Amino acid sequence: MNYSDIISHYPDFPKPGIDFIDILPFLSNKDAFNQLLADIDAHTHCPNVATVEARGFIFAAPLLNISQRVQNVIPIRKKGKLPYSEGDLHDVAIMKEYGADHVFYRLSDIAAGKPEGDTFNITFFDDILATGGTAIGIAHALNREVIHLDGKEYKVKVKEFLFIVEFPDLYDHQRINAIAPVHSFLKINGE
Repeated sequence: MNYSDIISHYPDFPKPGIDFIDILPFLSNKDAFNQLLADIDAHTHCPNVATVEARGFIFAAPLLNISQRVQNVIPIRKKGKLPYSEGDLHDVAIMKEYGADHVFYRLSDIAAGKPEGDTFNITFFDDILATGGTAIGIAHALNREVIHLDGKEYKVKVKEFLFIVEFPDLYDHQRINAIAPVHSFLKINGE
């Protein structure tokens, strides 16, 4: 399936110079949505998937039903969206193409997943890879975590990045590949 036929482009949205890629047309096309889910599943090699609201949730959550590998989805949200206990919520400063921002995740959501040996291996999934600021910021934060569970310590490791669309001309390949390999289903080159 040619995914470029499914998405829509909105130049200069939400501000001049931004080429907004709308992946929501997948929600109007059952065959395309199911094919994309199958492709995401085929390229997800970790039992834990970290994803950013809101579009990432749409495509990552169904993996809990269709995937044999995926056991846990770790939600990463904007400020004020995750209830938390003391010490559970972690703040991540990120630099997006729109500017600086903060997102949050809970250690309890990681701990609810499945470790492999002494590590919670994670696939980071998001809809779009533009500058890479969100992915890099979150991956660095997650890779510094230690989960204490049943008297044991577990490392956290982002093992791969997975995106629906990437703009390969906009991000620093060396910087992101130093963390983990990147896979996307559609590449859009700059003009």
